[in-house]
Amino acid sequence: MNNKLPRLAPAMQASPAEIYLYDATTLQLLDTSQAARDNLGYSQQELAAQTALSLAPQLSAEQLAAVIDTLDDTIGAQATLQVQQRRRDASLYPLSLRLSRADRHGRALLLAVADELPTQQTAASALAQVQSRFNAIVSNTPGLVYQFCLHADGQTAFPYLSDGCQALLGLNPVQLHAQPELFLELILADDRSSYLEAMQISKRSLWSWNWEGRIWVDAWKDVKWINLRATPRALLDGTVQWEGIMSNITESRLEQIEVRLSRARLAELTAHIDKVKEHERTRIARELHDDLGGNLTAIKMAMAMLARRLPPDNPVLQEKADYVDALVDRTIDAVHRISLDLRPSMLDLGLVAALDWQVQEFARQAGIECNFTASHPDIALELDQATSLFRIAQEALTNIAKHAQASRVSVRLGLQRQHLSLKISDNGVGLRTSDRAKPLSFGIRGMAERANALGGSMSLTDAPGGGTILSIKVRLSAPREAIIAAADHGPTRAGSQQDQDGHGLA
Repeated sequence: MNNKLPRLAPAMQASPAEIYLYDATTLQLLDTSQAARDNLGYSQQELAAQTALSLAPQLSAEQLAAVIDTLDDTIGAQATLQVQQRRRDASLYPLSLRLSRADRHGRALLLAVADELPTQQTAASALAQVQSRFNAIVSNTPGLVYQFCLHADGQTAFPYLSDGCQALLGLNPVQLHAQPELFLELILADDRSSYLEAMQISKRSLWSWNWEGRIWVDAWKDVKWINLRATPRALLDGTVQWEGIMSNITESRLEQIEVRLSRARLAELTAHIDKVKEHERTRIARELHDDLGGNLTAIKMAMAMLARRLPPDNPVLQEKADYVDALVDRTIDAVHRISLDLRPSMLDLGLVAALDWQVQEFARQAGIECNFTASHPDIALELDQATSLFRIAQEALTNIAKHAQASRVSVRLGLQRQHLSLKISDNGVGLRTSDRAKPLSFGIRGMAERANALGGSMSLTDAPGGGTILSIKVRLSAPREAIIAAADHGPTRAGSQQDQDGHGLA
């Protein structure tokens, strides 16, 4: 620094406290104590270019001016200022400065003296306050707060266990401190391998350890579901230490299981209702075809016989006979059409033949180009399975005809090992978000429930270039376990795609 500038007295230079001397007008740094220079890390030349604001970048000129104004011009008046002081390496540290005015040779100066470091007693008091806050947080945290160590030799330890240990595990902290292996013994044998595997994965990746499983609490002769979440860190001696929380999730887990079983029971009920409905449809279709159709045929034959015996010179009677004959023909056609709608006889020939027929009927009635392909000429299915898949295809094609505004439709049936897939795609306008929010439509919901009842899944996706793709995937043998697994993941993989009668496959 320039020797002509005011300097700190030698005693201040050697003070263990940080002391700064500024020009009161320009706030330029004129001199510092050795302790300040050591802490800041600046060279003498660099310090000469600093100001009070450059050393405390979070301090505004207005804030500093307001503090200085409180000093007035009274020599000896002091004010306290809290700042974040910046070192040469750009790191910040808190500093409490006592400001006072000084004057030397008519030049207004500003002296800033840092408060002394906390005494050992003050530090102990601060530590006690931190410990008190920690204890308050832990005591109000549901579950068990803990530290767990896995040493390099495979030994385990629980350095810290909160008071929730007894309530959650039925063991007091002293027992687990002395015998940490007791925790592993609490875990049911079926869940132990997943616990150890999750631990090893977390150890290798140093990523969060999140595990759910069952423990046997001997104190209450009961099984509990627990969840542990912990964060690992590697120690210098090769130990991995986790800090985390264990909590009792028995109630929520049992609710999840009940929901899953309820979904399975609902899927079974849906399958049973569909089976009963299809059987009833088959019965009605058969009675319509055999009884009503037979009676109408007999009526037509009788009418033909009577018509031949009418007097040739009575055109009115002949006209009435022709009308009745035409009415019988239309009724026979209606009975045939209703019978096919109730239960297509093509299903007796298998799903491939039934879908091929349905696609041709759709193309003829809707006037939309539609093609059908199958990976196998014949796919052996139970009648109920074939009927459900056929009804899904029927519903999809009906929705396309109503809403999709499509000019081309493709239906593909594929068999790969034990899985059957049905994919129906169109080049229409697709599904809009507003269509998916309609609450009172049942088309897609019905298709999803049929697929779920088969132990399969349904998804809806946008087709490349526009349109919609409906995909059904079903395991050919769908035992109750498969239905439960499908129910566990919800009724459809379409997620929030609520059923709607909108555009595309709605």
